[in-house]
Amino acid sequence: MDDTELDRAQHLRLIEALLFASAAPLDNEQIAERLPKGTDVAALLTDLEAEYRGRGVNLIYVAGGWTFRTASDLADKLRLEKVVPRKLSRAGIETLAIIAYHQPVTRAEIEDIRGVAVSSGTLDVLMEIGWIAPVGRRETPGRPVTWGTTDDFLLHFGLADRRDLPGLEELKATGLIGARPVTLSETAKTLPFSPPDELPRRDEPDETDDAEPADDSDGE
Repeated sequence: MDDTELDRAQHLRLIEALLFASAAPLDNEQIAERLPKGTDVAALLTDLEAEYRGRGVNLIYVAGGWTFRTASDLADKLRLEKVVPRKLSRAGIETLAIIAYHQPVTRAEIEDIRGVAVSSGTLDVLMEIGWIAPVGRRETPGRPVTWGTTDDFLLHFGLADRRDLPGLEELKATGLIGARPVTLSETAKTLPFSPPDELPRRDEPDETDDAEPADDSDGE
């Protein structure tokens, strides 16, 4: 290999390094500043583009400059889904307990038991996690949707059947509730299981407990 070929190989290596190190595309003039005066930058870039063609990383011209990008046909195989841990709110825990013990139950019935409005975000979160789902409609005016727990709920909390949920006497025996009379609202707020501190769900706006007024437009 003569000196000319050695120089060319070294120039290609330098261009390659420059492009890998740069956070933004580089134009011909920016690349030429790093090479000996008179170097045919355009020809070198053409050769480098051809060398990377068909590989996992391609040299492309975009936004007025040159840069390395992942081959477009591999994009689907490189897509990653990020799991964002989020805590289940107090409203979510209470709502889940009410649904577990009173299913099938409508949104209006949940609100009546809790004594406060249930934001749509609370039900959305529980449905996204996969612990509740619509199970039918109440045969009353407006035919509101009724909610129930899912197989994923049973699987997560180690229950063979929803009938395995502990009764009032069992809850008293475990000390989860006291011996004094307990209202429906208080019973519904006491979970016989411990939800995890963090739940896997996609990134969404924070939910504020009971800040959203009830939407009764659908009769739920």
